[in-house]
Amino acid sequence: MISKQTLSFLKGLKKNNNKDWFDAHRTTYEECRAEYHVFVGEVLQKLKQVDTSLASLEAKKCMFRINRDIRFSKNKDPYKTNFGSYFSKGGKTIQCAGYYFHVEPGSSFIAGGYWMPPSSDLKKIRSEMDYCHDEFQQLIKTKSFRSCFNDLDREAVLSRPPQGYESDNPAIEYLKLKSFTVTATLSDEELMQKDLAKKVVRHFEAMKPLIYFLNRSLD
Repeated sequence: MISKQTLSFLKGLKKNNNKDWFDAHRTTYEECRAEYHVFVGEVLQKLKQVDTSLASLEAKKCMFRINRDIRFSKNKDPYKTNFGSYFSKGGKTIQCAGYYFHVEPGSSFIAGGYWMPPSSDLKKIRSEMDYCHDEFQQLIKTKSFRSCFNDLDREAVLSRPPQGYESDNPAIEYLKLKSFTVTATLSDEELMQKDLAKKVVRHFEAMKPLIYFLNRSLD
C-alpha cells in the first residue's frame, strides 16, 4: 500500500516545485522514497513468480529518480510530482516492452507495453502484428485481459495506414498505433488499500501475453 504521507508529500511538491521547499522536506521525501522502495520490492517479488524473465531484476533498478532532466525541456520544474517504476527484462533504461506503475495523487495508474518505440522497433512490431494477427487478437480478448483493460490505448494513432499496409488490412486498427500500451487508473483510496500489490500484479499478469508478444517482435 501507499501511505497518506506519501500522497501528501507529492501534493505538496506539486504546489511547491522548487529546491528550497524540497530541501526543507527532504527527511519526509526520504521516508516516502524508502516506503515506495519496499512496495516496489513486494510487487517485483510477486511479479517474478509470474514472469521469470525478471528473475535477476532488483527493485532499485526499477525505480525512476524524482529529479527531472530539464536540459531540453521548456518546463524547468526541478522535480517530478510522482513516483514511478518500470519492470522489464532489461531494466528501466532498456528499450523494450515492460510493466509500469505510477503514483501521483489523483492521477495514479497501472500500465504496460511499449510506449513510442523508435521507428526500427515500430516496424518490427507492426510486421509481427500483421503476420500473427489472429494470435494477437486472441491474447487481447482473453477474459483476464478484458477484466483489467478494455483495449490498447489510443494515445497516438496515425491518420492513415502506415507505409506498406492497406486500409483493408484486418489488423489496421492496431497497425496505425504509434504506441502499444494498456492502462488502468487507480484512485487515491485504492492506493492506500492493503491489497494494492496483489492488484498491481494481477493487472501485470493480465498484460503479460502482450508484453511477451511485443518483445518477441523485437527479438
